[in-house]
Amino acid sequence: MNKLNVKNNETAIYGVGGLGEIGKNTYGVQFQDEIVLIDAGIKFPESTQLGIDYVIPDYQYLVENQNKIKALVITHGHEDHIGGIPFILKAINVPVYAGPLALALIKGKLEEHGMLKQTELHAIDENTVLKFKKTSVSFFRTTHSIPDALGVAVHTPDGVIVETGDYKFDLTPVTNTPPDLQAMAKLGEEGVLCLMADSTNAEKPVWTKSERYVSDSVRKIFKRVDGRIIFATFASNLSRVMTAIDAAYKNGRKIAVFGRSMEAAVVNGRELGYIKVPDKAFVDANQLKSLPANKVMILCTGSQGEQMAALSRIANGTHRQISIEPGDTVVLSSNPIPGNVLSVNRVINELEEAGATVIKGYENHIHTSGHGGQEEEKLMIRLMKPKFFVPIHGEYRMQKIHMGLAEQCGIPKDHCFILRNGDVLALTKDSARMAGNFAAGDVYIDGNGVDTVNEKVIKDRQLLSEEGLVVVVATINLKDREIQSGPDLLSRGFVYMRESGELLDQGRKLVFRTIRRAMNSKNASEKTIKKAVINELSNFLYEKTERRPLILPMLIMNNTNQK
Repeated sequence: MNKLNVKNNETAIYGVGGLGEIGKNTYGVQFQDEIVLIDAGIKFPESTQLGIDYVIPDYQYLVENQNKIKALVITHGHEDHIGGIPFILKAINVPVYAGPLALALIKGKLEEHGMLKQTELHAIDENTVLKFKKTSVSFFRTTHSIPDALGVAVHTPDGVIVETGDYKFDLTPVTNTPPDLQAMAKLGEEGVLCLMADSTNAEKPVWTKSERYVSDSVRKIFKRVDGRIIFATFASNLSRVMTAIDAAYKNGRKIAVFGRSMEAAVVNGRELGYIKVPDKAFVDANQLKSLPANKVMILCTGSQGEQMAALSRIANGTHRQISIEPGDTVVLSSNPIPGNVLSVNRVINELEEAGATVIKGYENHIHTSGHGGQEEEKLMIRLMKPKFFVPIHGEYRMQKIHMGLAEQCGIPKDHCFILRNGDVLALTKDSARMAGNFAAGDVYIDGNGVDTVNEKVIKDRQLLSEEGLVVVVATINLKDREIQSGPDLLSRGFVYMRESGELLDQGRKLVFRTIRRAMNSKNASEKTIKKAVINELSNFLYEKTERRPLILPMLIMNNTNQK
């Protein structure tokens, strides 16, 4: 930390991920040689990040300071807060502390990665206090769309740093565990040095509706629908899963669960006591055919139009066990995430064409956010009464609006800071200042978390998808300065070769001249020849077509004398 210009009497806070973005939530609070990490999430790839499964933060700073890390504490069990745990634990060895549901989900992840036995795991709740030599950590209960959501208070010699986690003020949650306003107010009365608060819904001037409101709407649907119900939602939204199962059971419907993540959610929910229906309420796929349609609910994944999820396969007729029947009602109890709208609409169209009635989203009161709107964000600020304020978990515009709300609540503008990933804010009891930054870029995970992919590979994939590929094949004797065969040009996704013979013939002649010229230069090598081919052919093709395909030279070096 010395190179970051943090003094020995200062507490540093920073985000390794989660600042200026939705996802990758990974935050640090550091006093001298003690670091408390809060969450380790992933971000799902954007549509342009082709072939990427997950995006995680660059953990290099944490690796360099791993001997200082005392704990990784988890606010709740959503992927953008726990999805990175297997990857961060491969980089650093640190004990993990989480609530019961989050812990169950984490264990499942670690088991998949073969890391469960070597990881130190601890269960916590709102009454837990972790004590270290110079710092300590306490927790307070919040409400979100998943049970066991916690806020975190890191107690340092400079003061208390509060990180809210994801939250809303749901005073009538279906779990009957409302937010602990008294604990929040007590922290505020005792003094909060800095509040790091969720900014996800900072653009919405509302008080987010309670999950109980959705529960009432779902129950009304179950009472009026006479046919089979297919209920799709996020498997991670256990509150909504609980609502659907409870409504089905109370209306005499048997429950069939489809989708790997949904099956895991139901198992965890039942084991932890959140889902309280008997075994006899559940049936498997083979039993569905023997039941009347009005005695069935199918609970499944796929509310975001994911191509391989259960609902998409049911909609397009490729699911092995379930197909749409006349009279089916599909309840989409979620709202499309930006980027998924087209996929969701495709699934809805397929379901309607197959004969189902689709009930969806906010307009039917069957979805509400797990994040507080502006009114709840202001309430959190008023309860905590922080000296300094840092909006987290949100894109820049959300952070900026959230900072404006803090100013409305009496926090001076110069006491509010919008940080980027890697920025370090140094705090004392009376002051806050920027104290440098460290590298905190994106790391791309490609294929079961085995490989990381750099930015150049992503750009190449995007170029391939948009502009296509031209392969140049030639055999060269560099020693004798001779082209022994070729060059030949092969087009994939760029032009149709049969209809573009003249263009490709001109390209071949250009490449021939380019290779000859490059071979005769003083420092000729395979690398310099490839570079010359890429530059010349790329410029030629752009001039002719206004497109820049990826150029891939495949030079066979025969009897070479390379330098």
